Order: sequence, then structure tokens, then C-alpha cells
Amino acid sequence: MSRGDRETVIGILKGSMRDNYSEHGVDEYYKKVGATYRNPHFPGVKNCVFLWLNRWWRMRQPHIEDKKFLVFDMACGSGEATVAVLEWWRAGREAYKTRQGDDDSDTDMRARPHSSAKARMPPPIAQDMPVPCILAADPYTSQAFHTRTGLYAHPLSFRDIAEGKLPEVASKPVGAPKSNNPSQTSSPENSLCGHSDASSRSESPIIEMVICSFALHLIEKSSELFALLWELSTKARWLVILAPHKRPEIKDGWGWCKWDVETWSECRMTDPVGELLEDRVHCRVYRSLNT
Repeated sequence: MSRGDRETVIGILKGSMRDNYSEHGVDEYYKKVGATYRNPHFPGVKNCVFLWLNRWWRMRQPHIEDKKFLVFDMACGSGEATVAVLEWWRAGREAYKTRQGDDDSDTDMRARPHSSAKARMPPPIAQDMPVPCILAADPYTSQAFHTRTGLYAHPLSFRDIAEGKLPEVASKPVGAPKSNNPSQTSSPENSLCGHSDASSRSESPIIEMVICSFALHLIEKSSELFALLWELSTKARWLVILAPHKRPEIKDGWGWCKWDVETWSECRMTDPVGELLEDRVHCRVYRSLNT
């Protein structure tokens, strides 16, 4: 099992992740390279996130107006999923500005992208739509996450999250007080909203989606995976799993149903339909049965 079976270029001790895990173990490996970890699968991660968010936006947009748009980057690594979400958002804002400034003739004269590239193009996102509020956690790579994104990840493990703990907003240092300065809300990175402590669960807003990239399959015990996913199903609406394969297996009765992204409907857990595959990165989506 690995966070990426192909070779990495930064934060590596040996030529492949399999060799690193075999020699050092998962925990020890990430303790050694956590500050410099990079996932070489970022192009595939980004493409999958863009395709998923495009479909989600089309189907969910009327439901997120005037609400917080919370995204939990769980086991965030160096922030591949966070970067993809924020790049998607910025591109959507730019698309809206461009559409507002173009007349029909200009639009017709622009070069049309290939169908695959067009499918990944974010939709126009108006200025009054909520900005993504990033929550991030990783017990090993908080420094790598901050270096890449300028945001802050909490050192929460899968077990911590299964026990009910959640990270605070990623735009401020861990434990820092919330800012009341409106001038700090001028960009997607700095306008991320705060999140309630886990102790006040009844008042906490629903997390719109949890994204777990190249990490969930590292949980070896089925009982621990169930505990984590059930807890998340009580706090989040969507679970997006990115991996170089189709592991781990999510079972019925764990608080989630598998979601066919194409038809926007529930499907059987074992059905391969409605999944995304970009640059050898598999993307599976699940809908909570508890929120």
C-alpha cells in the first residue's frame, strides 16, 4: 500500500513508496519526510477535483448560496487537494469576470478547447457565492502543507478524527484567535471562514465535502476505517476518495452510499459506474446517509 506507488521527486528516501514503507513503516517514513513530502500524482488529482467540482457545482449550486462552503482536506499531505480546490475557485471567478466583459461576437471568436479540456473548465462563479473554507489535517506533513499553500494544517490523525476531533480553519496558525479584521478577507486564501469546535457539534455547519487524497487505504483495520467513516458521515455531506487504485473498500452500513457522478444518483457499492479516472488517479464519490 502506498500514498503513490510511482517514484516521488521530493521527500523520498528510496526510489519507490513501496520500498520506503517496507523498510521504515508508514508512520516512521512520514516522520522522516513530512516537511518535504510531495505527491507526484498532482496533475491527476487536480483534473479529478476539477471534474468532480464542475459536476457538483452544476447539481448543488442552488443549495450552497448564502451558506458556508466547507472543504475538509483530510490527510492533506502537501496540499494537493487544497490547491486544486482553490485553483478551481479562482478559475471560476475569472470565467465569470470574462463572461461579464465579453460580448457575443467576442465569445464566438475565441478558440474552443478540446472536449476533455472543456469538461475540466470551471463554470463561471459569481462574486456573491461563498468562498471555499478549507479545513486541513495531517499528523506528519503540516509543514509541507503550509510551505505549499500558505495555510495551516492541524496534526490530527485518522484516529483523532474518528474520536470526534476536527481541525479549525486552515487560514490561521493552530490555536490562533479568530480575526475580526474585514481587510483579511480579500482573497480565497484569507477569506476562509472559521469552524466551530467539535465540542459544539450541534451548532457546527455541515462540511460540504471531505477530500482524502492517496491516504485512506493506509488504514489497514476494517474496524478503524468503519469508525472513521461513520464519524465523518455525521458531519459531512460528500466523501471524495482519490487514489492510484480502487482501495479501500467502503461497505454498506458504514454511513455512506456510493454516488454515480454522471447520473447524479446512488449506485451499488460494487458498481464501477460514475467514477472518474484521470492520469491514473481514481476518484470515487460517496454521499452521506446521516446528514
